[in-house]
Amino acid sequence: MQAEEIKALLEAQIADSEVEVSIDGSHVNLVVVSPAFEGLNAVKKQQLVYAVLNEQIASGAIHAVNMKTLTPAEK
Repeated sequence: MQAEEIKALLEAQIADSEVEVSIDGSHVNLVVVSPAFEGLNAVKKQQLVYAVLNEQIASGAIHAVNMKTLTPAEK
């Protein structure tokens, strides 16, 4: 998958999100900022992102994901 595809997918599925994507081989590095993360702990934030990418991870299109999940206030 291309960085632009991952960015578009996340921004379409996570409300009001701003997404930065960098790819190093099959490893994807993400910074996702969204008010949807308000009140969620770190695990719940990651689960929200993984729910969007689950199909791509299962298919092998994405091998590994490293992410930072922030609310706008944490940005």
